[in-house]
Amino acid sequence: MLLGTHTPKLDEKGRIILPATFRDELAGGLVITRGQERCLYVFSRSVFQEQLDRLRQAPLSNKDGRNYQRLFLSGASEEQPDKQHRVLIPTVLREYAGLERELTVIGAGDRAEIWSTEAWNAFYSEQEEAYANTEEEVIPGLF
Repeated sequence: MLLGTHTPKLDEKGRIILPATFRDELAGGLVITRGQERCLYVFSRSVFQEQLDRLRQAPLSNKDGRNYQRLFLSGASEEQPDKQHRVLIPTVLREYAGLERELTVIGAGDRAEIWSTEAWNAFYSEQEEAYANTEEEVIPGLF
C-alpha cells in the first residue's frame, strides 16, 4: 500500500528517488502514466495490469472509453528503479505534469501520484475545506 506525502527533488536528468516507504512495492518495476488534474500516476506492474484489464472491458463502441484509454495508455512508460532507487520520468510526462525540481509525491493506496509542488499546494488548498466539510457518503460504504 502506498501512503503518505513525500517531497523528493527532480534531478537534472529527469529522475526522482523513490520514497523509502514505496520501494518494496515498486522494486519489481513500475508504470508511470498521465493522471487526472495534471499529475502523474505511478503503479506497480501488477496493479497497472489490473487497471489495463478493467480498461479492456469497455466496449470499443464507447467513445468516452476509447478516448480515456488513448490518453491513459499513450502516456504510459514502464520503468525500473536503478540501484540508487532512482526512476526516470520521461520528458513527455514531465511536461504534461509541469514538473520542475520541487515535487510532491503522495501515496494514494494502490498508486502514487507525482505532482509539481506548486500544483499540489494549489489542489490541496482548494480541496481541503470541502474534504473537512463532507457530510454525506462520497464513496459508497465508507461512512
